[in-house]
Amino acid sequence: MDRDFRSRGRLRGFSINRLIPNMLTLAALCSGLTAIRFALQGQLRLAVIAIIVAAIFDALDGRVARRLGVTSRFGAELDSLSDFLCFGVSPALVLYLASMQGAGSLGWVITLMFPICSALRLARFNTALLSDTPPPVWTGSFFTGVPAPAGALLALIPLMVSFEIEAAWPRHPLVVGTVLVVVGGLMVSRLPTFSFKKGRVPRHLVLPLLLGAALVMGVLASSPWIGMSLLGLVYASLIPFSWFSYRRQSRQDRQAAAPNEVVTLRAVDSGASRTD
Repeated sequence: MDRDFRSRGRLRGFSINRLIPNMLTLAALCSGLTAIRFALQGQLRLAVIAIIVAAIFDALDGRVARRLGVTSRFGAELDSLSDFLCFGVSPALVLYLASMQGAGSLGWVITLMFPICSALRLARFNTALLSDTPPPVWTGSFFTGVPAPAGALLALIPLMVSFEIEAAWPRHPLVVGTVLVVVGGLMVSRLPTFSFKKGRVPRHLVLPLLLGAALVMGVLASSPWIGMSLLGLVYASLIPFSWFSYRRQSRQDRQAAAPNEVVTLRAVDSGASRTD
């Protein structure tokens, strides 16, 4: 009797809210696996759509976890494993079947490089979370390198363009291979990129931002493949601005820390002189 009561108490004490972020992560994982299935069946458009759906779920799971206050190490590891498959393996396989298999062994080697870069980037991100010295708060507005979902979107741009214009040249192995190499390099690079997680919009920019969002939605509704490609190009064009913003905030942080260091050194020198 007591055992049944304790069991019911444990069940009542476990909130379903803790499962919601992991459910979203598993939904993203299922979408990534489904993209592989569609690619093997030759349904490349559906494969790309499945990867985009996985990116939407991936964008939601972390935000929902933070909003509900149920972040966990298990969820972070599950998210990384899902990201590797959805945005490393799946787009690489889709692009190999759509284009790179025509380049023979070299095409396969270039294709392999993309998920490897994705795995290296995710491993670096996970180890950074285990660091004993927390970075400055403002660095939370930046990623190190291009994140895996954005990298998948950038890598798929040639294929999405070919869907819209019904042309063969965007799928040429030279074009796709060049994009894979460049995007893979950006993922493992040390370039700071905007994370858009902690950004705040000034009041006077709210209305223009909403109008811009409505324009983007209109483009996506009328020409989805061109719209997604333009979103990827806009993101890529923001990388230089993120680098300048990171350097500026880093310089301001050093300047703000300099007076405190001087005060600390003076206090240490004063204490040493009193000891002598």
